Amino acid sequence: MGGGGQQTDRIAGTNGRFGTYTWEEVQKHTKSGDQWIVVERKVYNVSQWVKRHPGGLRIIRHYAGEDATDAFNAFHPNLQLVRKYMKTLLTGELEASEPSQDRQKNGALVEDFRALRERLEAEGCFKTQPLFFILHLGHILLLEAIALMMVWYFGTGWINTAIVAVILATAQSQAGWLQHDFGHLSVFKNSRWDHLLHKFVIGHLKGASASWWNHRHFQHHAKPNILKKDPDVNLLNVFVVGNVQPVEYGIKKIKNLPYNHQHKYFFIGPPLLIPVYFQFQIFHNMIAHGLWVDLVWCISYYVRYFLFMESHWFVWVTQMSHIPMDIDYEKHQDWLSMQLVATCNIEQSYFNDWFSGHLNFQIEHHLFPMMPRHNYWRAAPRVRVLCDKYGVKYQEKSLYEAFADIVRYDAHLKSHDVTFKRKVRNIPM
Repeated sequence: MGGGGQQTDRIAGTNGRFGTYTWEEVQKHTKSGDQWIVVERKVYNVSQWVKRHPGGLRIIRHYAGEDATDAFNAFHPNLQLVRKYMKTLLTGELEASEPSQDRQKNGALVEDFRALRERLEAEGCFKTQPLFFILHLGHILLLEAIALMMVWYFGTGWINTAIVAVILATAQSQAGWLQHDFGHLSVFKNSRWDHLLHKFVIGHLKGASASWWNHRHFQHHAKPNILKKDPDVNLLNVFVVGNVQPVEYGIKKIKNLPYNHQHKYFFIGPPLLIPVYFQFQIFHNMIAHGLWVDLVWCISYYVRYFLFMESHWFVWVTQMSHIPMDIDYEKHQDWLSMQLVATCNIEQSYFNDWFSGHLNFQIEHHLFPMMPRHNYWRAAPRVRVLCDKYGVKYQEKSLYEAFADIVRYDAHLKSHDVTFKRKVRNIPM
């Protein structure tokens, strides 16, 4: 088989309509301008579609040459509508002798996971409780109103300013969890309302771009903790995470920063992530891609105020379930196994649920990103049973242990750095 433009003969295959392909043939189409994916055994040529994909071109590119069925189901709320658009991209299907899964994945595990998803859907775990999200938005707006009233009545003295800063930081963090819900299209039946509320919350309440968040965050969910595919572990040479990156940096003698001290300057990083790194990315992305609607929403945020404190809260909560986990290059694992090696849960409590925006159920969120977060606890026992059946490790920690593990892991990398230096000295040049 050749490139994307050389498939005409195979499309008009023996059945007169489409071709049939082996996994070996599908896996040849992974380069820019020539990309195929497989969904439910059907082969699609997405070479040109990637540029128009609403979720961004990178998320499809990450699955080029692979079975993308579980990712497809995880990210699209209206599968029937999406399948209509996909008809024009249909190239053929897998040969009857080919397995449904690629690269020696455990077919039984994959099928059991899909059956679990169907059961959870039948039991209503993907149905939203509107009052939950209405009250959540209400308490954010109430916190902001209280903060403004305190400034209005009590002025800007040091004590009052400190109290107001804490209130606004809390409102900002909670708005961050709420925009996450809308961004994953997990609130309304009609996704248009999710998109509209997402722009309002992330734009007006948070000062960020909905399109930027979508393109970045869905890549994280599609390939969590996978180097060169998950943007959340691409930290611009500021932090070297995992066990693989430090080895490479040590061998190549890359020393942009004192990485042996990164467990110390990690405490400086969180306050700078949102106001510096993310803000630069966000505005560059909006201007470069002409996202003028998002830009207007962001400007409306800065008209109100500019706040830094919530960055610590955001970084520690979002990273406690990922940084201490496995970070490596692509291993082509099934959806369940890939998510479980990259995520862990934090014990459930009313405080943990509120404090983390229910991201203490990070495993269930990654497996079912469109599931309303108030239902994660219902899915968790089922997921744990499935993991036990196939020997997939399901990790759950206390909040203190999760925060401590981030520091322990950075300290662990420091010890690796010393070992790598010794090894590098002995490598023949």
